[in-house]
Order: sequence, then structure tokens, then C-alpha cells
Amino acid sequence: MLSNAESAMLAEKAKEIRKLSLRMFKEIGKGHVGGAMSIADLLSVLYFKELNINPADPKWADRDRVVLSKGHAGPALYAALALRGYFPEEMCLTLNQPGTMLPSHCDMKRTPGIDMTAGSLAQGFSASIGLALAGKLDAKDYYIYSIIGDGESQEGQIWEAAMLAGNRKLSNLIAFCDNNKMQIDGTTNDVNSIEPIADKWAAFKWNVINCDGHDVNAISEAIAAAKACKDKPSMIILDTVKGKGLPFAEGLVSSHSMNVGADELEAGLAALN
Repeated sequence: MLSNAESAMLAEKAKEIRKLSLRMFKEIGKGHVGGAMSIADLLSVLYFKELNINPADPKWADRDRVVLSKGHAGPALYAALALRGYFPEEMCLTLNQPGTMLPSHCDMKRTPGIDMTAGSLAQGFSASIGLALAGKLDAKDYYIYSIIGDGESQEGQIWEAAMLAGNRKLSNLIAFCDNNKMQIDGTTNDVNSIEPIADKWAAFKWNVINCDGHDVNAISEAIAAAKACKDKPSMIILDTVKGKGLPFAEGLVSSHSMNVGADELEAGLAALN
């Protein structure tokens, strides 16, 4: 259980991730707002509580790894990395511009702190299984944290990877499904329902935990429960809202990729403040 001070700090960091992400989107004029905002609370807990990392040594061999398989939400991850000290916050305002170190989708060769390139949906998750298997073979004690989307979970590659991880009992792998129930073309239920999602993961021999994805206490407790499971990989299903925290984006399919101008920036910062 987090202390009141820890909980307040993590909630504030989640707001800062949302604010910086919003500034990035406004600078470029558009972006994948919805899916970035729905994982801000998770990124806060990971980068400001859970991860065993060293921003001064991003390639430290024994670090925990984070793979954002839903790579289009990269701006939120960039914001978390900047706030954690991997690079100056001002660099975030170069998002997706010529010569930038911060492309729209995460690239491990261009950005300090990015552990795996992602963009083509489900490929990052497969890489997560490879990283976890390597950790087991090398008898390392680091964790692999992998973040997938609910729309991404319609990809067959997700389930091929899930099957291998379950059979290999990769307990050093903790995955999160950002279950915001929307994707680019509509709701996940309308496009191609993934329910019953918890039962699916359990059938693939995973330890399944359901969690309020906007409650930093709940997220922290879910990760602790995942770490306590020593014979299975864990899937933490985050109940989230697309565009969380922004009045012009929250709960809207259109927030998947949308224009962001001065009016949206002003309204968003006012709401977050």
C-alpha cells in the first residue's frame, strides 16, 4: 500500500506526463492523444516507483525493461522519460520533426531509455517475450514490463507470443493491457470484441489481475501481486478511459488521432490543473 505522500506524488507525476504530452501534441499540431492519456497513470507508477533503472546509464545491463508495444502512445512514454531525467524536457517539443530523437513511434536506436522499437502492432509484445526468456536463461533478476492495447489484442501475434510465455512460465514478465475499449475505427466491441479478455489470458496460462488503470494505488498493488507470482507471467488488465483527463478527448473514439491546437492546449492544461 502506498503512503498518502507516495500516492499524491504519483498522481501529480501522472498529471505532469499528461501536460507534457499535450504540449508535444500541440507543437506538432496533432497526435495519438487518446491512447497516450490512458496510460499516464501506469507510466507514473512504473517510472517513479517500480522500475530499477538508471537514467544516467540507459543501457545498464541489469535494468528493468519497458516495452511499449502500442508504440503510437510513444509521446506519453517520452514525457515520462524526460521527467525521470533521461533527456531535457525541451527535447519533447521536437516530437516527430526533422532530425528529432523522438519519432512518433518509439525507436530504441534514436531515444535514450527506449528498450524496444515498436509501431507495427503486436511486434513489441513478441520482443518482450524474447527479452524475458533471455533474462531467465541468463539467470537475471530484472523484470520486463510490456504494455499492449486492447485493439492491438485483436492481432494473432499477441496470442502466439502469449502462448509461448505461458508455457515457458516467464514470471519475470509483467504485461499490461490498456483496456480503454476504443480503437481507431470504433469501440473494440464493435470492431472485433476481445471479451472475455481475462478468461483468454488465463487460458494461455497467465496470472491475470484486473485493475483500475487510473488509480495509482491499485496499479502499485497489482504489480506487487504480479511479482508475488513465481510460476507464471502476469497480465494486468487496466480498466481505462481513452483520452483520460482532457475534456475535448475523454471517452471519444476520435481522440485516437486528433488535431491539437492552442484552444485544446488551454482547455487541457486548465482541466489538469
